Amino acid sequence: MNIDSGLERCLTFINCHLHPANAVAGPPPVGHWRAVTISRQAGSGAHAVAETLAMHLQAHDQEHNGENRPWTVFDRNLVETVLHDHHLPARLSKFMPEDRVSQISDALDEICGLHPPSASLVDKMAETILRLAELGNVILIGRGAHIVTSRLNYVFHVRLVGSLEKRAEHIQKTQRLDRKAALSFIHHEDMGRRRYLSKYYGKDIDDPLLYHMAINTDLIGHAQAAKIIAESMFTTRRSSDRSTSTHEVSHAT
Repeated sequence: MNIDSGLERCLTFINCHLHPANAVAGPPPVGHWRAVTISRQAGSGAHAVAETLAMHLQAHDQEHNGENRPWTVFDRNLVETVLHDHHLPARLSKFMPEDRVSQISDALDEICGLHPPSASLVDKMAETILRLAELGNVILIGRGAHIVTSRLNYVFHVRLVGSLEKRAEHIQKTQRLDRKAALSFIHHEDMGRRRYLSKYYGKDIDDPLLYHMAINTDLIGHAQAAKIIAESMFTTRRSSDRSTSTHEVSHAT
């Protein structure tokens, strides 16, 4: 991952959205979705879906609302945004993925003072996720974003799944791994994400009630999945009974 280019993309987004002419003022209009979260099984094509979805949403905003603000995907670059937001050293990035560092190693590093406690880093991640969701026009992949923003009624939540066979094929192609390495990668990624959500939020990542919709990317290709999500957002009004302030949600997490 190129940290410099990832951070530059994040800063461009934040500067654009904080410009007085584009600043968010007050609650979003009724029926308007301001952000999307994507929870995914490893190899289900979340990044490909998210990038295509961003294009659909931006085109729709331009055509129907006259808005020209880009929709931005935060995935790998989300860590760099957190580090920048909280003035943390870049070396901490290896401790911030979704629970891929072993608990024993993590505990030893905390004792030795190599990084802040994991819970502190997760809190900082949650704060940044909430800030980005409030700014709007963001697609947030992973890191419990759907839990962190669950009480914000303008965030649309999606879960992407697929068979192990198809996901392994996707990982082999995108990560240039052999089958054995791809299967190992999927196993560790999925286990880490499940632990992350259970440890820090007490939730089961496979609980369907956490999402507006779940899509099997075996049966529906990445481009079609993005189109289905976009069309669902265009035709589904957001509920008004779950609205709460960012500060309330931040305190809850």
